[in-house]
Amino acid sequence: MALRKFVEKLTKPVEEQDRQILSTWCDSMQCSTIADAKTRQPVRLAGEVRSVRIVPRAGADALEVLVYDGDAFVTGVFLGRRKIHGISPGRRIVLEGVMTLDHNQRVVYNPIYTLV
Repeated sequence: MALRKFVEKLTKPVEEQDRQILSTWCDSMQCSTIADAKTRQPVRLAGEVRSVRIVPRAGADALEVLVYDGDAFVTGVFLGRRKIHGISPGRRIVLEGVMTLDHNQRVVYNPIYTLV
């Protein structure tokens, strides 16, 4: 049995191993999974920052943070911000707020965030 797990670990792609590790970590944070979170209700989501970009919205800049929990993505939008120290790709984060759908993408506007 131990040999089988060892062989699986050696033959499994690195991306799949990383996804499983991230998914396990998100479960340990006692947060909702992004895919199962309900829209228009307060949610607490954990994941890893995949990208950070500045996008103009309604004439003002907004910082968009793409967060991945191993299964799905959510975008945290910080209106009126160009940078938040500590938020960078690869960093783990917990977002709290109300999730909405914007063009079939999950979005949380001005979430409360905790860097982990």
